[in-house]
Amino acid sequence: MDTIKEIMAIVDQRDPNQPEFRQAVLEVVESIAPVIEKHPEMRDAKILERLIEPERLLQFRVPWVDDRGEVYVNRGFRIEMNSAIGPYKGGLRFHPSVNLSILKFLAFEQVFKNSLTTLPIGGGKGGSDFDPKGKSDSEVMRFCQSFMGELFRHIGPNTDVPAGDIGVGGREIGYMFGMYKKIKNEFTGILTGKALGWGGSLIRPEATGYGATYFAQNMLATKGESFKGKAVAISGSGNVAQYACEKVTELGGKVVTLSDSAGYIYDEEGIDAEKLAFIMQLKNVKRGRISEYAEKYSNAIYTQVNKDLDHNPLWAHKVEAALPCATQNELNGVDAQNLVKSGCMAVSEGANMPSTPEAVKVFQESGVLFGPGKAANAGGVAVSALEMSQNSMRYNWSREEVDTKLQSIMKSIHDDSMAAAEEYGFGQDYVAGANIHGFLKVANAMLDQGII
Repeated sequence: MDTIKEIMAIVDQRDPNQPEFRQAVLEVVESIAPVIEKHPEMRDAKILERLIEPERLLQFRVPWVDDRGEVYVNRGFRIEMNSAIGPYKGGLRFHPSVNLSILKFLAFEQVFKNSLTTLPIGGGKGGSDFDPKGKSDSEVMRFCQSFMGELFRHIGPNTDVPAGDIGVGGREIGYMFGMYKKIKNEFTGILTGKALGWGGSLIRPEATGYGATYFAQNMLATKGESFKGKAVAISGSGNVAQYACEKVTELGGKVVTLSDSAGYIYDEEGIDAEKLAFIMQLKNVKRGRISEYAEKYSNAIYTQVNKDLDHNPLWAHKVEAALPCATQNELNGVDAQNLVKSGCMAVSEGANMPSTPEAVKVFQESGVLFGPGKAANAGGVAVSALEMSQNSMRYNWSREEVDTKLQSIMKSIHDDSMAAAEEYGFGQDYVAGANIHGFLKVANAMLDQGII
């Protein structure tokens, strides 16, 4: 308890207006306090105090011009959190909600997530409060070029290798990579999530959604269960949600929900391969709204977001598993209670910290198998690291090779998290286990490298 109080007092004093960052730190510190008590050398070296402070925090101006000639100014950020086990690795997010609190929580989580992958990558995160929605390709290109006009100074294949996140897909990665190549006059793997024709990896677009599904599959297997014949609720309709839907369906499950910021669809018959192809065209090409699904498929029901409700009706349908794949804190305590009542036995987080602390508590107290984002959605960054390896070798693995490696990594994350939880008396608490296992690798590397 003393360790928890000391660390949270530092966060509250230094970052009083960063609630998401505070939430992320508290969750980790509550889990690893017993580890610190067992290893006084970590307390003496102020490992936790150093972990909660970014090694480098960059903020910069991003001016750009729209198609009408009007000038706009956005903020750009890069949080280089910890490089004890490898170069900084983590996505770039373009969304109006981006601020220091959100990016610091993401970067902090990324440190442990990357450690869990077993691969040599440190943790970082970045982005901008720019909103790509409603912008033309030319406007997005000009913004990305301006953004990279500053970011290029701080990244490199052995320093910091960003990837995509919310609002940053293949289009944005392409524009930023092109600008970096022009400025530096070199073809280097400084971004992951690239197109296959110029350095990308097979399975990278699918990796986060597939990985969250594989993690859930491993959790279910501990109870002698599988996805076969189970109804599954998924939130979001972007990259992660799309490929989680695809993999759940391949494994015999029936996905009945998807959503976007305006509302969600419920399809009792299930979102099969043909319907998913429509959603991918709708979201990835037309950039339309999920409500159009219900216009095409009359059996589906569309429900608009109602901010007056204390819960999201998406999570109130009868399902046996849930994969929240939209954004942070989207699933609250009431939502969790509704899932428990519906008979949900497993929750695997495809997004970063989508469940509030109250929701996590409900899941754990009700015996629901709960895979936290830093473990369950680590598949994306794992395959990003595999993309880095392929870039270094000037070589590409087959789809089967990458998918096999991804399945192996997700099983290792699951097994290592469960083993760490059991070793420190947390039972089958994947939150504690993931935090402990991820922390130990980073902490030991920091001890080896001295006070820096």
